[in-house]
Amino acid sequence: MGVSTIAAGAMPVPLDEVKALLRIGASDEDALLAGMVRAAATLCERFTGRLLIAREVNEVLGRGGGWQRLGAAPVQAIEEIAALDLAGDAAALLVDDYAVDIDARGEGWVRLLVSSGETRVRVRYIAGMAATPGELPEALRQGVARLAAHFFLQRDAAAETEPPAAVTALWRPWRRLSIG
Repeated sequence: MGVSTIAAGAMPVPLDEVKALLRIGASDEDALLAGMVRAAATLCERFTGRLLIAREVNEVLGRGGGWQRLGAAPVQAIEEIAALDLAGDAAALLVDDYAVDIDARGEGWVRLLVSSGETRVRVRYIAGMAATPGELPEALRQGVARLAAHFFLQRDAAAETEPPAAVTALWRPWRRLSIG
């Protein structure tokens, strides 16, 4: 199943920082630039496979008996596991009904220990690398700022499908890959 709902995160780079990079003093295009920062942050999260700023995630998993990996990382806390009935109504499971683990890489895992008629469970958890933008690794912040600046400077050009190599080089050390 693996359907996730991820709350909106804070901007990982202050708008003033991106404006300074672009040498922009006026504020008439702040809304446009803020949208580009959010788009750059989303691309960074997709490229690295990690959420930048910690926020709540709700994920629906199948009711299998084995360990199931959560989709967002790094997981900071698993807050609730609830069974979903066919109508989508949730009922919190007892602590004895499941096992959870957060491994050294920040991957969250859930295993259901009891079986009942429900076919799905909802897991509510907190995931993200940092609580505030200032706590993010500088290379990730710089990559987001540079990509937002690139979007701004190239806004009238043909769309590219990949971030510039200078940006991905900054993000690559934090990339979360899965094999198989």
